[in-house]
Amino acid sequence: MTSDKNAPRWSFLTNHAGVLLCIANDPSIRLREIGDTIGITERAAHRIVGELADAGYITRQRNGRRNRYEIQTQLRLPDPLARGTKVGDRLSLVAGQTRLR
Repeated sequence: MTSDKNAPRWSFLTNHAGVLLCIANDPSIRLREIGDTIGITERAAHRIVGELADAGYITRQRNGRRNRYEIQTQLRLPDPLARGTKVGDRLSLVAGQTRLR
């Protein structure tokens, strides 16, 4: 087992993947909570959510003062290594059971 001080300084997943996983686990998650969970600022979380929304990978619905996000799991990943795999397939692989639609 590795102690925290011996843990690698890199992450296996990108911040964009981390944001998608957070949203998959809690579609009503707040940007501050996303940032705290994956270790980025709220501002960076806001930028990434905006990029994912602009690219069509998530949709946002206003619910009072909060947003509710929905991942478009049927869309293909843009990564050439993923070879056109669907977002939902990769999230399921990494996260196990989540509330993907």
